[in-house]
Amino acid sequence: MDALGIDIGGSGIKGAPVDVRAGELSAERLRVVTPRPAEPGPVADAVAGIVRHFGWTGPVGVTFPGVVVDGVVRTAANMHEAWVGVDAGALFGGATVLNDADAAGTAEMTYGKGRGQRGVVLMLTFGTGIGSALFVDGVLVPNTELGHLKLHGADAEHRASDRAREEHDLSWPDWAARVEEYLRHVEMLFTPSLIVIGGGVSKKADKFLPHIHLDTPVIPAALRNQAGIIGAARSAVHGE
Repeated sequence: MDALGIDIGGSGIKGAPVDVRAGELSAERLRVVTPRPAEPGPVADAVAGIVRHFGWTGPVGVTFPGVVVDGVVRTAANMHEAWVGVDAGALFGGATVLNDADAAGTAEMTYGKGRGQRGVVLMLTFGTGIGSALFVDGVLVPNTELGHLKLHGADAEHRASDRAREEHDLSWPDWAARVEEYLRHVEMLFTPSLIVIGGGVSKKADKFLPHIHLDTPVIPAALRNQAGIIGAARSAVHGE
């Protein structure tokens, strides 16, 4: 069965139909710039535009970069504060809505590098912020939001996100040192058996992962930056 997956990020909103059985996009994805300010109305209009672009009438899954409980947004650190308390499921016309990293992690655990992995697996997405999805024997612990762990008195994502790399004009080795510091912190907290790196920067893994050294294996996501779209679509079909 196909479903439409839409992945809302701090800088872009991406969507595509997905073959949920195979875990693959069934049409070329569409990306639009996230409205500024990223208030609910303009973002909902952008999401509706993606739905119209594909002429979609079937199930729709949408990710959101913040804590989402039963379709209601609880935090919105990289969006507009007006999102807090919004029933995003209703706003998006009855779509299934979930945390963006949880969607990406679920896709990677179902179709990618996490498939069949036991123990504690941590998926981390590096983009505008740092998203996290934590799995214990394949079961998701939702809304972990580990990008907001404190390092040097501030949210870790302010130092180690891909946006921080660009804003501070960091070389790949210098950014990798910040990422390693962050990964060592989460490694200490959760003792994962595997860490999977996703988000837009995952397609450039060869530029930074060789500079990162942990006791835990650290690998790039198989689905790269499509994971959120695929996970959103899967959740729309399976009601997760």
